[in-house]
Amino acid sequence: MPEGHTLRKLADDLSAAFAGRRVRVSSPQGRFAADAEQVDGSRFVGADSAGKHLFVELEDQRFIHVHLGLIGRFDVHTGLGEGTAGVPDPVGAVRLRLVSVAPDGPRGTSYADLRGAIVCDLIGPERRASVLARLGPDPLRADADPDLAWRRISRSQRPIGDLLMDQAVLAGVGNVYRAEVLFRHRVHPLRSGETLRVGQWRAMWADLVGLMAEGVRTGRIDTVRPEHTPEAMGRAPREDDHGGEVYVYRRTSLPCLVCGSIIKTGELVGRNVFWCPRCQPKFRSRAVQSPPRNTGTSRGARP
Repeated sequence: MPEGHTLRKLADDLSAAFAGRRVRVSSPQGRFAADAEQVDGSRFVGADSAGKHLFVELEDQRFIHVHLGLIGRFDVHTGLGEGTAGVPDPVGAVRLRLVSVAPDGPRGTSYADLRGAIVCDLIGPERRASVLARLGPDPLRADADPDLAWRRISRSQRPIGDLLMDQAVLAGVGNVYRAEVLFRHRVHPLRSGETLRVGQWRAMWADLVGLMAEGVRTGRIDTVRPEHTPEAMGRAPREDDHGGEVYVYRRTSLPCLVCGSIIKTGELVGRNVFWCPRCQPKFRSRAVQSPPRNTGTSRGARP
């Protein structure tokens, strides 16, 4: 499933292509046809994301709410020249199509096709607010409050690896960022949230902000530090359809880039979880009860 940086980049790309322009809105597949007819010809205000949710805002406070799910794609095409003659016919099950309306100006004609999404609904501001209210803070949003997530994490006995994937606790983090941020901070994924220290959480949050912002910029997830890149270590680049250089995600049975231990994998709440057993040891509380001291005041004690 696309993680939060993918949705943020998609929102930016849609805004760059359509903001301020009138758009033709259609549903070649037919499943969004009635709603598309209501907003066809509207002015495109902008696009925004929150976690794994995308909101396309049209004039009069109407929003197209999109959730890509596991297989959804929203492809944006720009710079096709003047007019709509160069826009190709839809291919496949296109649920939603946006096409810029002339005058196109220096940006040229743009179009975007949505396929495979699990959610594509026309909603108003109240429904949008309801969706946002159910989400935890998003590291890519300027208005995010990490303390909201911390309050839930610090009171929970659930594993931190589970909590980080709960969109009501933290929005936008998926399996890759979950695995990588835990490795970078030497936290075992099965450690309970209530045992985490606030300083650890704040460091993890700041790391997620930086990593995910870089993901928006590059369009891929890279989490290794400079000293662990292929160039620095003299190793071959990672070959994986997800792309990016990572420490533990989908590196089961391979040596850790830091310590050489073999990366482990398991299942946590129906999803694969990855960790290094040496860099991320199981948590053991240091709160060990001390034995009672001999004060010399008990009966029979020597002076």
